[in-house]
Amino acid sequence: MAKPSIPQGTRDFSADTVRKRNYIFNTIRNVFELYGFEPLETPAMENLDTLMGKYGEEGDKLIFKILNNGISDPKNIDKSKAGFEKVLEGKSSSDLTERALKYDLTIPFARHVAMNHGRLTFPYRRYQIQPVWRADRPQKGRYREFTQCDADVVGSTALINEVELCNIYNEVFNRLGLWDYELKINSRKILTALATLCGGASKLTDITVAIDKLDKIGLDRVKEELKERELSEKQIAIIEKYLLINGSNEEKLAQITALIGHIETGKKGIEEIELIYQQSPNIKLHIDFTLARGLNYYTGIILEAKAPPEVKMGSIGGGGRYDDLTGLFDVPGIAGVGISFGVDRIYDVLEELQLFPEAVQSGTKAIFFNMGETESKFAFTIMQQLRAKNVSCEMYHEFAKVSKQFSYAEKKKIQYAVIIGSKEIEQKYCLVKDLSTGLQQVVLFDKLFTYFNK
Repeated sequence: MAKPSIPQGTRDFSADTVRKRNYIFNTIRNVFELYGFEPLETPAMENLDTLMGKYGEEGDKLIFKILNNGISDPKNIDKSKAGFEKVLEGKSSSDLTERALKYDLTIPFARHVAMNHGRLTFPYRRYQIQPVWRADRPQKGRYREFTQCDADVVGSTALINEVELCNIYNEVFNRLGLWDYELKINSRKILTALATLCGGASKLTDITVAIDKLDKIGLDRVKEELKERELSEKQIAIIEKYLLINGSNEEKLAQITALIGHIETGKKGIEEIELIYQQSPNIKLHIDFTLARGLNYYTGIILEAKAPPEVKMGSIGGGGRYDDLTGLFDVPGIAGVGISFGVDRIYDVLEELQLFPEAVQSGTKAIFFNMGETESKFAFTIMQQLRAKNVSCEMYHEFAKVSKQFSYAEKKKIQYAVIIGSKEIEQKYCLVKDLSTGLQQVVLFDKLFTYFNK
């Protein structure tokens, strides 16, 4: 018999974990709605041609493809690799797979807008909280199934949208206690100008894919990769000068202006960053020209949120402007900008920094002890009255020793134990023990709700 297991890069979530995750979801959802975004959900799978070619060469490799139904009768498939390959022999790629699990929420959102643009009210502000899948190598903070929380605005080119999205990041991370997070900003227009300086816009993908690996492989390896992509020594020297820009935000803006400010696209990108920076005085914006975000659909401002420096973690959020994303689906001219939160990574950061509020971990507020058939029936009526007033409670499932019932309550981290015996029924009170302090009090039945909400 096979030992129970789950696919690598996926996880089961216990009650404590689900409650903590819901704390993050609810915090993000409340801020999204505070800024006027409305919810949307899209299917777990999309048609393969909806996804392929939208994420760059690295992203396309990580798309989970789904085998078509009816390739063969599963009962007749030899489970060996050789047997399975024989079943697939001679079949075209469309015979094998036409669908895939969604890689992110942005492309499915663009597909939704393209399909429904005649019925939507623009600017359309939507948020989405759903799982996505990537065929990545699992490691700390990187999973094959994880949840994204996105907010996007389509149908507007106004930079106030970018300013608001920066403020959403700031509000959410402050509410979660991540005061020392870092929000990086750059512009694909600046990267396009850099490509122009290096021989033409056709070099953009080669440059951004290499630059996007800078944190992982270092400058020397990036230069090697650029050389492998057939950039000249002179072009690589320009890119190195670009990557070595440093100092304060103001100093970086001066250096980038000197390098690519004479190119119209670069000038426009610099102006946009300056405007957002000036309109976000209370946000710790960090201008970072090494930020590339190697997804092909970005066209303007790009953002990336990083965890506080004491946590070894990659990006915990990112996004940017994509002014013609729906053009990929033959509906051109709909501008868009959006951000995403990496909930699974945010969870790991909050856990490591012990930032989850203690109240988040509690489920049942009170447990009613089972003191016998008559007593439990009476206690059940009291419990239902409390539930009607939104007090979460439960009753121990059978008559048992009080010590056993206390043990159950403590293991489930239930704060209050309520004991109602025959004497208590007669005198219309109950014994309530606060298991967090050990304090036990006599409480009248009609005062229980007030006691639990003191």
